[in-house]
Parts: sequence; C-alpha cells; structure tokens
Amino acid sequence: MTTAVHAPSRVAQATLLAAATLTIMAAAIIAPSLPAMAEVFDTADVLVRSALTVTSLAIAISAPLSGAVADRAGRRPLLLGSLALYAIAGTAGYFVSDLAVLLATRALLGVAVGGIMTAVSALITDWFDGPRRASFLGMQQAAASLGGVVFLPLAGVLADLDWKLPFWIYAVSALILPFAVLTIGEPARAATPTAAPGASRNSLRVYGIYALALVATLAFYMAPTQLPFLLIDFNVGPAVTGMVVAGSTLTGIVGALAFPALRSKVAPTTITTVSVGLLGLGWLVIGTAGSVALIVAGLLVGGIGVGLVVPNLNLRLADLAAQERRGQVLSGLVTGIFLGQFLSPLAVQPLIQTIGVARTFALIGVAMTVGAAMAALFTLQQNKNRKVA
Repeated sequence: MTTAVHAPSRVAQATLLAAATLTIMAAAIIAPSLPAMAEVFDTADVLVRSALTVTSLAIAISAPLSGAVADRAGRRPLLLGSLALYAIAGTAGYFVSDLAVLLATRALLGVAVGGIMTAVSALITDWFDGPRRASFLGMQQAAASLGGVVFLPLAGVLADLDWKLPFWIYAVSALILPFAVLTIGEPARAATPTAAPGASRNSLRVYGIYALALVATLAFYMAPTQLPFLLIDFNVGPAVTGMVVAGSTLTGIVGALAFPALRSKVAPTTITTVSVGLLGLGWLVIGTAGSVALIVAGLLVGGIGVGLVVPNLNLRLADLAAQERRGQVLSGLVTGIFLGQFLSPLAVQPLIQTIGVARTFALIGVAMTVGAAMAALFTLQQNKNRKVA
C-alpha cells in the first residue's frame, strides 16, 4: 500500500471535514424540538422520537448499498449525490405538516447521511495510510463532534422561536456541495483486485467491531433521545437542552483529536476498553445527578469515550479491508453505529417505564463500566499468559 493513493489539496481536505460535520448528530438536530412536536402532533412521545430514529434506521439499512456504490461507481459521485439529497430531504421537514410525510423526509435524510459518511471514510482511507490515516480519521470524528457542538445549541435557540426552524440547519449541505464538486476528485484504484487480507479472512473480528459500535452507540444515543425529557424535571427549556446535549459532542472533539497520539502508544484493544469505561462512567454520573451541572459533567466524560472509540474502530476496519472492498467494509460500521441509534429508544423504553429515565442512565452506566473492567482484567490475564509462555 502506498502512502497516498491520491494527493488531496488542503481545500479538498477541508471540504471533506466539513461534510463530516453533517453526519453523526444529523438526526439529533431536531432533538430540542421533540417536546413541542409531541404537542403539535398530539401523539405519544415514542412516536415523535421516531422522527430521530427513522433517520438512523434508514442510514443503517442503506449504508451497505452506499458501500457498494462507493466501490463500483466511485467515492465522488456518492458524496456529491448524498450532499444534494441531504439538503433537500433535511430542509423539507420545515414545509410539511403531516407526521407521516415528515417521517418519510427523515428517512431520505438517513439515506443521504449514510452515503456521506461512507464516502468520507472511504476517501480518507484511500488518501492516506499509517499515522496520517489515523490522524485524519481522528480529525473526521472531531469534525463530526464539532457539528454537534455548533448545530445542537443553534437548534435549541431556533426551537425556542419555532419548532420547525431547526430544519433549516440542514441547508448547510448546499453550501458544502459546490466545494466538493470543484475540489474532490475520484482516487485512483488498483487495476486488479489485490489478494491482501480483507474482511473475508477476518470476518469474526470485523463483525465484532460492528457489534461493539452498535452497543456503544445504543448507549450514547440516550443523550439526544432521553435527556430532553429528563431535563424537564430540572425546568430546562429547549435552548439550554440543546447546549446540554451538545456537551457530549464537545469533549468528543477532545477525544478524537487525542486519538492519533494515543493510538501510536497504546494498543487498539486498550483504547476500546477505556472508551467504553468512560462512556459508562459518564452515564452513571448522569443517572445519579442532582443538578444540571452534574448532568453536563457526565456528558463531558462520556463524550471523550465516544470521541476515542469511533476513529479507533474505523482505523481497525480500514486496516483489515482491501482497497477494492473498503467501501463495503466501512459501510458496515456506519450500519452498526446508526442501527444502535435506531434501537436506542426502543431498547431502553421498557427500563424507562419501569424505573425512570435517571435510573436507566445509572443502570446502563454501571453495566458498561463493569463490562470495561472485566475486559481490562481479561486482557491483562492474556498478556501475563503470553509472557509466561
């Protein structure tokens, strides 16, 4: 493998990172509007929350198709088409007054997000390898987290004025599209498929990575889907809700930017264990918090964990995949992440109905912290056995 299959300009790199801001928290942009939506549509909270989760389900279902398109038609057409669809489907929510139609536009938005995320990851792994790949994957996750930091508080402010206004945030994609058209080309590809180790030889490891991404995201996505309802007990309005939920993405930037340096010194398994442990600890703090300040503190801790785990899993998959199958392999991670988002409110709803939102955060926090501790002990024992052998 060469150091760079394609030498991207700085503007192309910046454009790709700008596109990355549109991905991870895309569905959550309307989170501050959820309580108002429940009143407007006069329906159950779970059905209104599906305005977030249907986007995640559409991403999860369409991501494998995006991966196939990326490998066959190319990364560039997938990225350009997805950016255009993102702007159209995202802003359409402002104009509709029927919940069923709104859910349909949110599903199309999901198709666009899956395409953008797959194309961005594939382009990064085509452009770079080695430490530069790790560094840029960290920057990709930082950019995705930055999107949450910027867009979620803005959505909260707009939702205070009118619950429909946050849908205009999706128009940012239309501003990025011209730069993508002008600066991002299609990377050169190998003339014939390589026989390098790919997902077929490491299928168990690859699917394990997908499962881990699903579980971690399922827990993390409790922030945008459950916190708006938990914060009602603290008399918090939409604007502050947007800022509080954005706290998890703020420290996600810190974790993502720290990832390249950490990856050069620490084993991937250790990074994964620490990431899950931090997420669990943060959620435990939220579940036992008696103030908004402590809830924010828990989000900040959990955000660092997410900022570390996503680029780590992305890099591991990129290293396992041959170039001609890279889009498909990386799209599986997109499916895992967003399937976790979709399942999150459905999976925790029985717990919430039984023990409440706060205790559900605490219980899941304990489970993840204990799981991380057990994984760490198992790894230590394996290392000792290797030394003895």
